[in-house]
Amino acid sequence: MSEPQTQAAPRKPGPREEVIVRAKDVKKIYRMGDQEVHALRGVDLDIYKGEYLSIMGPSGSGKSTLFNMVGGLDKPSEGKVFISGADVASLDALQLAWLRCHKIGYIFQTYNILEVMTALENVTLPMVFAGVDTASAKERGMTLLKTVGLGERWDHRPFQLSGGQQQRVAIARALANNPDIILADEPTANLDTKTGAEIIDLLFKLKSERQVTVISATHDHKMLAASDRIVWIRDGRIDKIELAENLKIEVGTIGGAH
Repeated sequence: MSEPQTQAAPRKPGPREEVIVRAKDVKKIYRMGDQEVHALRGVDLDIYKGEYLSIMGPSGSGKSTLFNMVGGLDKPSEGKVFISGADVASLDALQLAWLRCHKIGYIFQTYNILEVMTALENVTLPMVFAGVDTASAKERGMTLLKTVGLGERWDHRPFQLSGGQQQRVAIARALANNPDIILADEPTANLDTKTGAEIIDLLFKLKSERQVTVISATHDHKMLAASDRIVWIRDGRIDKIELAENLKIEVGTIGGAH
């Protein structure tokens, strides 16, 4: 049976429009005692291979819930989420773990790198879980650290690195198993303006050069400027989807292009 089709969201047509994540009428209901909280109320969204998509919304809008859904971190109460063609709700624990290990790389606001490990050990950890041999993992880990500008810091532990350098380690780790998708949760929130801009430039470069799909939950306007599309969530529904190039994005403001 073929996957359900959704109406295409605004996007410049390209030579190949491969859908890598598809959400179809996704609903998420949390039960708190006798009450039901409807975090998502029927979301349809196609995310394309090689695009940079930012998800925005106020607190309580469902932004984080949608982010977790399209990143395979949670399952819908109703509806379907397909990641690389796989129906997330139909996967068992082992299949879901494989998907998260091989198809998705995660970057978190608080870095989440292990304090007792060196930069290289942190980067190679996902490869260990994937069964990559030690020599190959170290070689690839060094290549990734060089890619993010930390080749000479491979033996440093987190306390010896700045916040921006720790986030670069996290990005290298996210790329460890050649994922199709990078899931970035407020990756610049704990960084100063200059360092945050460098991280955004790095993510954009990786997207452009490797055709990795970057999905970000963010409030950082600079990240919006680097995006292909921006999805606004309000009250558990998609409020609007716009091409970043059609927006006038300035420090402190976002408005439609004139």
